Amino acid sequence: MKISVFVSGRGSNLNAIINSAELKNKVEVALIISDKVFCPAFEIAKNNSIPHYTLGTKQGGVAIDELLNLFDQNNIELIVLAGYLKIVPIEITNSYKNRIINIHPALLPSFGGKGMYGMKVHIAVFDSSCKVSGATVHFVDESYDTGKIIAQRCVDISDVKSPEEIAARVLEVEHQLLPNVIKMFYENRIRFENGRVQVTY
Repeated sequence: MKISVFVSGRGSNLNAIINSAELKNKVEVALIISDKVFCPAFEIAKNNSIPHYTLGTKQGGVAIDELLNLFDQNNIELIVLAGYLKIVPIEITNSYKNRIINIHPALLPSFGGKGMYGMKVHIAVFDSSCKVSGATVHFVDESYDTGKIIAQRCVDISDVKSPEEIAARVLEVEHQLLPNVIKMFYENRIRFENGRVQVTY
């Protein structure tokens, strides 16, 4: 199965996907897309000889119709947002309905929405005095963090002393959960039933 990964930052989840033992010989990262011209994750793309593009009108960027053509040419079956901070254009969400997923560094529907990304999420979780946090993988729709939840994993944060400690624990879980959900797609174990996402284990 060929996938495209969307990134905005350093790409630690991208790296986790590329190096995942459970995805080896099953899933290929065929395209890497960013909203930035100089995205740190592009170094991972270069090191792994994966084509990478900037979406938009910035220097060297590709337009939406060009990107959709690239998806067709590369037989992309799933789009994975791994630290991508922009709303996905509606042309893409319409063309890949229920085939775009995102990982969020908290237990949705709490601590999600516009502006809730990166350390901002962990600071909010810390300030709330929550005793658990975790990661959520969900389908992507036209809004921030509102798509149906596919899978979640919790971590105990009852003893943390800082948002940075929460971030470190949650990131470790992200690196396990996202490849696992991608594998579920590869194995056709995700379906909708009575308006809910059901996963066959």
